Order: sequence, then C-alpha cells, then structure tokens
Amino acid sequence: MHQAGATALTQLLQFEQPDAEHLTVPCACGHTARFKELRTKTFLSVVGAVEVRRPYYLCSHCFKGQHPVDGELGIAGLESSPGVRRMEAMLGAEMPFVPAREPMQVLAGLEVPAKAIQRAAESIGAEIALRDQREIDRAKQLVLPIVARQTIPKMYVLMDGVQIPVVAGETEGRTGRIEGQRARTRECKLGAVFTQTTVDKDGRPIRDADSTTYVGAVETADEFGYRIYTEAWHRGWEWAETKIVIGDGAVWIWNLADQHFPGAVQIVDLYHARQHLWDTAALLYPHDAAAKKRWMAPMKDLLDHGRIELLVEWLREIAAGTQPGLAEEIGKQADYFATNTHRMQYPEFRDQGFFVGSGVIEAGCKSIVGVRLKQSGMFWTVHGANAVIALRCCRFNQRFEDFWAETRAA
Repeated sequence: MHQAGATALTQLLQFEQPDAEHLTVPCACGHTARFKELRTKTFLSVVGAVEVRRPYYLCSHCFKGQHPVDGELGIAGLESSPGVRRMEAMLGAEMPFVPAREPMQVLAGLEVPAKAIQRAAESIGAEIALRDQREIDRAKQLVLPIVARQTIPKMYVLMDGVQIPVVAGETEGRTGRIEGQRARTRECKLGAVFTQTTVDKDGRPIRDADSTTYVGAVETADEFGYRIYTEAWHRGWEWAETKIVIGDGAVWIWNLADQHFPGAVQIVDLYHARQHLWDTAALLYPHDAAAKKRWMAPMKDLLDHGRIELLVEWLREIAAGTQPGLAEEIGKQADYFATNTHRMQYPEFRDQGFFVGSGVIEAGCKSIVGVRLKQSGMFWTVHGANAVIALRCCRFNQRFEDFWAETRAA
C-alpha cells in the first residue's frame, strides 16, 4: 500500500511547464524571476519516497533560484514532508532520538536516521518557542488579548527549578555545586497554572480536570517571570476570584510572585518545609534515626499547625546551645522559617480549601523535563533543551495540533 501510494503521489506531483501567464514570479530582491526549466526532487512522505517535478525560476538580477511549489508543499530546503516531520517531532519529544527510529519504522514503515528526528524535533520545538516568545514580548509591552470568560473560583501558579545535564560549553564560567569543580548542569525553570472549583467531602481541594498547563525554559528568573505571567494571563488570571502562588523556599520564586502576581496568596509547599526540619534533625542527630524521629514529632506539629513563631524560637534556642559551625547551619534554618512565616499558615490555608503542596509542579519537573532530558548519557545545548522543553510543554498542554494547524495554514 505504501508503494502504491508513493507511486500515485509521484504521478500527482509531475507539474507541467507553466503557461504564458505564469512564466515569471516575484523575487525576494524586488525584481522578477523567470521560468528556466522543470527540475525534480525526491523527498520522504508518509507513504515513502516520492519524486516531484516542478518549475524552477531564476532571477537575472540577484541570480537566486526558487521553486514556488516547494513552499506550497512544505518541503522548501527540506528532505521530508510536513507529515513526516510531525511524526518525527512527536517521537523526538517523547524519547531519545536514536530509539525513536524503531517506532518510525514499525508504525509508519519509514526508515529515517536519528539525526533527522533530532532536526525535526528541535526545529519544530524552536518554532513553538519562538511563537511563545512573541507572546511574551507582547506581554512586556502590555499588549495582551482580552480574555473574556466566566469568573474562576481559584487559580494557582506554581514554580520550581530542575537541573538538566548540558555540554561543557554551556557552563563556561559557572561554578559547580561541588567546590573546585565546574558546573555540569543548567537549571530549567518550570511553571504550572491550574484552576480549582471544588473540594471533596472532607474539605480537601480538588484540581479541575485537564486544567493544568506548563511553561518552562533554561533562562534567567527575570525572563521566566514574563513567561509564567503570560501563561497565567492567557488562562484568565484577572478573572480569578482567589489567586494563589505555591513554591518552595527559593528566593527567585517569591521575587517573581511579588513582581508579577501582587496580592496573590503565597504558600510555601508544606512538604518542602518539612524537609527543612528533617535536614535540621540530620544535623543534630546524624547517626541516630530514633532521635531524629523523636525530635521531629513536636517540630512537625508546630509547622503543621502554623505556629511558626514558636518554631523559630525553638530553633534559635537550639542553635544557641550548640557549637559554632552547627549553630550557623541551624540559624539558617531558623531564618528560612522566619522569612516564610506568612507563607506557612497551613491551618488557615486548609480552612479556605487551598492546596498546600506543590505536587503538581514536582510531577511536572519529572514528567516533562526529567524523563526526557535527564536520561543516562544525555548532554544538551541550551538551544536544543529549550526546543524540546517547548515541544513537550505544547504537547502536555494539548496545543500541539492547534499549533500544527496554524503553522500549515500560514
């Protein structure tokens, strides 16, 4: 069937010499290109290799040639059809490029090199990223579309960072986490937006089905701030009755929350806060698991009940009674809780039916970034990583087919 399809498609793509009205076409230099001859080109289609014979035009002013039919078919300067590139991009978004060759062969009957899958995935991902950047640039100029919709009871914005392995050239001049060693990773900042309408019978919040969308890139916090703000705006942030930002204790998250989402309720992920207590317990009892648990019980109780001032007071008292080096580390933990006291009023947040955990963004870091960009032996350029991240976010957000239809229509 593929062979028959390829033969039929080849016959359909045999263009004749243009008539007198179509012997010239406009040239990009502003002059006119004239028909010279019919030329053939072989490219890979969804039914296999086909050959197109089409008119070739040459400009006598700039001496540049063109095949207008190639643009109409979506194969200008390319060796495969849009349909094949769509397949390659979808597979390249989901798995490493070399293993992706197998499903192309088994499911589509097409033999393609891994490099072709990489080029398609990164090229289409870069197109998506460019489109997103245009929207972000419009947001910076406050040129945003009016999003008219019904009032949203609660809308959440979550942010986090995940490290991805990169090639050595992408970490030049950057210090690593281990003193004296160069950096081997770059941070991808990931954001999620979702809505909440109801709670369950026990008062626990329920995320609205299919309401979560993601954005992400390896970029500065300032650049990412506009990215997540643009997504929230498109989701109807201004129409939300209650706005909530959830994150861990990273300073950049709360700086962005203050800058782009003023007035929103700010919540530190409860489980991240608990981890800080466990880290403190490990400092105090590095080799005594039972003592760690005994120490954690009352501290966790204070945290869960929002008694952060008392928790900070206890931590400072403990720090005062320890040796200097340990006291400094425990003091840092006390400062962390003191700084985020207003973001840790968990009983109040629960009474209002809010989420107090950042599981959605944690899962996003794994499912969008981790499973695809952090596999064994992978090292990315920032450009390649951002292209794949943009492509994966687009697919997770169920916008890929819309993007594809818009691109082909253009």
